[in-house]
Amino acid sequence: MSLFKARDWWSTLLGEKEEFDQGCLCLADVDNSGSGQDKIIVGSFMGYLRIFNPHPVKTGDGAQAEDLLLEVHLRDPILQVEVGKFVSGTELLHLAVLHSRKLCVYFVSGTLGNVEHGNQYQIRLMYEHHLQRTACNMTCGPFGGVKGRDLICIQSMDGMLMVFEQESYAFGRFLPGSLLPGPLAYSSRTDSFITVSSCRQVESYKYQVLVFATDADKREETEQQKLGSGKRLVVDWTLNIGEQALDICIVSFNQSTSSVFVLGERNFFCLKDNGQIRFMKKLDCSPSCFLPYCSVSEGTINTLIGNHNSMLHIYQDVTLKWATQLPHIPVAVKVGSLHYSSSYPKGSDLKGVIVTLSDDGHLQCSYLGTDPSLFQAPKVESRELNYKELDAELKELQKIIKDVKSQGVWPMTEREDDLRVFATVSPNFDSVSQATDADIGTDLVPSITVKVVLQSRLALQKVKLSVYVQPPLALTCDHFSFDFMAPETTREVAFSVYLKRSYTPSELEGNAVVSYFKPTGIPRVIQCKFRLPLKLICLPGQPSKSASHKLTIDTNKSPVSLLSLFPGFSSQPDDDQVNVMGFCFLGGSRVTLLASKTSQRYRIQSEQFEDLWLIINELILRLHEYFEKQGIKDFSCSFSGSMPLQEYFELIDHHFELRINGEKLEELLSERAVQFRAIQRRLLTRFKDKTPAPLQHLDTLLDGTYKQVIALAEAVEENQANLFQAFARLKSATHLVILLIGLWQKLSADQVAILEAAFLPLQEDAQELGWEETVDAAVSHLLKTCLSKSSKERALNLSSHLDMPKDTSRLKKHITLLCDRLAKGGRLCLSADSAAPQTIIMPGPGRTRALPLTSGRLGPAGGCTPIPESDLEERSAEQDSTEPFTNHRLLMAEPPTPEDSAFQGLLE
Repeated sequence: MSLFKARDWWSTLLGEKEEFDQGCLCLADVDNSGSGQDKIIVGSFMGYLRIFNPHPVKTGDGAQAEDLLLEVHLRDPILQVEVGKFVSGTELLHLAVLHSRKLCVYFVSGTLGNVEHGNQYQIRLMYEHHLQRTACNMTCGPFGGVKGRDLICIQSMDGMLMVFEQESYAFGRFLPGSLLPGPLAYSSRTDSFITVSSCRQVESYKYQVLVFATDADKREETEQQKLGSGKRLVVDWTLNIGEQALDICIVSFNQSTSSVFVLGERNFFCLKDNGQIRFMKKLDCSPSCFLPYCSVSEGTINTLIGNHNSMLHIYQDVTLKWATQLPHIPVAVKVGSLHYSSSYPKGSDLKGVIVTLSDDGHLQCSYLGTDPSLFQAPKVESRELNYKELDAELKELQKIIKDVKSQGVWPMTEREDDLRVFATVSPNFDSVSQATDADIGTDLVPSITVKVVLQSRLALQKVKLSVYVQPPLALTCDHFSFDFMAPETTREVAFSVYLKRSYTPSELEGNAVVSYFKPTGIPRVIQCKFRLPLKLICLPGQPSKSASHKLTIDTNKSPVSLLSLFPGFSSQPDDDQVNVMGFCFLGGSRVTLLASKTSQRYRIQSEQFEDLWLIINELILRLHEYFEKQGIKDFSCSFSGSMPLQEYFELIDHHFELRINGEKLEELLSERAVQFRAIQRRLLTRFKDKTPAPLQHLDTLLDGTYKQVIALAEAVEENQANLFQAFARLKSATHLVILLIGLWQKLSADQVAILEAAFLPLQEDAQELGWEETVDAAVSHLLKTCLSKSSKERALNLSSHLDMPKDTSRLKKHITLLCDRLAKGGRLCLSADSAAPQTIIMPGPGRTRALPLTSGRLGPAGGCTPIPESDLEERSAEQDSTEPFTNHRLLMAEPPTPEDSAFQGLLE
C-alpha cells in the first residue's frame, strides 16, 4: 500500500453557500456528441443545474469560462440527476432531474459557434411529472427487459415506489413494513429492485411481482385478495446486515453474474444475485460514499470508498490497494473519461478520471499516482569557514533577539489607530419608544438611542460590531457587519436601549466590540464602552420614611445639594427638599437618598438591599465629577459602618435555592419524558397487532403524562426566568459589597479589580457552571495565597474540578474570612514583587498593637507575612458562618456612634 495525495487535474468551487449530496453528481455524454467523452452534471439543493466539460491546458488548472457548458436555476431543490433513454421514439440520451415534488426530463443540445468558446448549450423540457408524494431518490433502467428505452422508479419518503414508463405513469406500490426510505438500485440481470429497509435488511423485489401486486391506491386487502397469491407484494430475498446503509450499487462481470454492493455505516458488503454474501469488509473510518467498478484481474472488483477523514481508499475485493488524500470530504464519487486538452488532437481522452464532490460544492477531477520531480539540487561550493565572522554575526543576532524580548512580543510604537470607535448616548428619550416587547407592567417604557461611529484609516475587511448591555436591558439590534470599509471612511450605526423586564440591571454600562481584519489578514479587536443614563430605568419618586436597609457613606467635603447632583429627579422643587430625594425604579422598588445638614454624610435606604447599589454608585460618580469641575482633587469617600453580609448571604441562599429547584425539575421532567415514550411504544405495539388487544387505560395514562410533561416544562421555564432575575440581583448586591469593602479598607483600583474578578467571574449563570462554586474557588485561592495565615496554608493545592456544592455554608464562611483578614491588614496583590513593609495601628479591646503589612504574592512561593488570627476566626470554625457579623461591627477603628440627628428630621 502507498499513501499519496490525489493529483489535482482540474477543480472548481460551485456557487456560494450551496449544499450537495450523493445523488447530485452524474457523468455521461449528455449532449449526445458521440465522442465518448463524459460531461459532468451537478445539481444543488439551491436548484442550480450545471454541466461542465473540463479541458485544462495543463494539470492543476482551475475552471475556465469555457469549461462551464450550461448553468440554469430550476428554482426547486435538486435531489438527484440521472442520464438515460427517457423519451419514447428515440434512443438519444436525456437528463432526468428529480425535485422533491416533481420529475423533469430535459434534452441537452449544443449549437456550434465560430470559435471554440462560442458553443452555446441549452436545455429543453421534454415532459414532467408532478408527484403526489415527497420524493427521496430514484433509479432507472430497462425494467421488465424492455429494449432501447429506460424507465424511472421513484421512492417516496413514506416508502412508495412510483414507476414511470417515460411520459406516462405506470403504477405505484408500497413496500411492506416501510418506515424510512433507504438507498435504491435496479439489477437488470435479475430484473429486481434492491433496497435497505428501516429494519436494516437488504430486500429484493422482482419487477414482475411489483407489476401484479395490489395497487397503492387500494391498500386495504379484502378476503379475495388475501386468497389470491398474485396480488400480494412478496419480497424475493432478504439479508440482515445489522446497520443502516448509505448507498447501493450493482456491478456485472458479464451477462451471467452480477454483484450487489452495499455500503454500511461501518462495513461494506458484496452479495450474490440471490442475497448470499460473497465477502464483507470492516472499515476503519466512517465512510461517506463509494463506487464499485470492474477490475483488470479476472473475477475481482475494485471499489472506491471515501471517508470523513478526507481519504479515498481503493479496495480489490477486501484488500486495500491504494490510499490517497483529498482536500475535502467527498459525498459523491464517479469515474469517467474526459477530454485531455484542447492542444491535443481529437480523440485523446483521459480515461479513469476520479470525480469527487463535497457537500459544500468542491468539485475536483483527480488521478492516482505521482508526478516526477524535475528539481535537481545544485552542488554545494566547498569553502573554508571563517569562525571569527560567524562569532560576530551570532553576537549581533543575539543582541537583536534580546532587544526584541525587552520590548515584548508586540513592540509599542506611536502610530495612528487603524480603526477608531466612538459611542454617543442621546440626552433625550426617543420620541416613539422602541420598547415594543417590554414586560414590565407599566404603559410607558422609555427607550434611548445610542450611536456608534467607526472611523477607519486603512482598508478593513469583515468588520463586525457587537453590542452588549446587562440584562434585563435589551437592544433593538446587537450585531452589525460591514464586508469592506474603504480607507478614510466613516460608518455610523444607531440602536435603541430599553428595560425589558421588571427588575433592576446590575450595571448601566454597555460595551461595543468591533472585530476586523487588516489588509495583511491579521485579525484585530477594539472595544468602546458607553454609560446609559439613570433616568432610563428610574423615575422621580416620593422619599420613604421607613426602610429595611440603610447605608451611610462618609466624605471629606461638605454635602452638596442633591438637586444639583440629580437634576430632573426632584418631585418637589422646594428649597427645603434639597437634602432629600426619592427614586422609583420601573420595576416598582423605591430608594431614598438623604444628605446630612450637619455632617459630611449621605444615607441611602430602601426595602430591597440590592437596589441600593445603582444609587450609591451613581452618587459617588456624580460627586467625583462635581468636585473635579470645582477644581478639587482631594475628594474621597469612605464607609465605616458594619458590613451587611447577612443581607448579602440571603441573596446567595435564594439564588442557590433556585439552582437546586431547577435541577430537581429537570430530573423530574426527564423521568416523565421517559415514561411518555414508554407509553407511546406500548400503544404503538397494540395498534400494530393484527388482533388488537384492549388498551387497558393506556390512552388515559398517556394523556395524563402529557399534561405532566407540559406542566413541568412550564415550571422549568418559570424557574429559569426567576434564576435569571435572582442572578441579576445577586450581581447588584455583589457590586455593592465590593464597593463597600473598597471604601472601608481604602483599596486601590488594582485591588478592587482583583475582588471583582473573584466575585464576578461569570456574565451568565448556568447549571453546569454556577456562581457559587466559581466564587468559592476564587475566594479560597485568595485565602491560600496573598491572604494566607501561614506557609502551610499556602502550600495547599486547590481542586481544578468545580462541582455544584450541597449548600452555601462553605462559601459564606470563606467570604466572612476574607473580610476578616482584610480587616486585620491583609492586602490583595497579584504582583510577584513584594512592596515595602508598612505598619498601621489596629485598636483592640483595651490595647493597641502594630501589624506589619506586606503585599503577598500568589502561589506557594509567596512572601506574604502571616496574618495573626483573631477571636472571630477561631469562632468561625465552631459556629455557623452566617452568625459572626449579625450582632457586632466588623473591627471598626472606634466604637459605634449614635445615629446622626440630622437624618432624623429630614423626612419629618
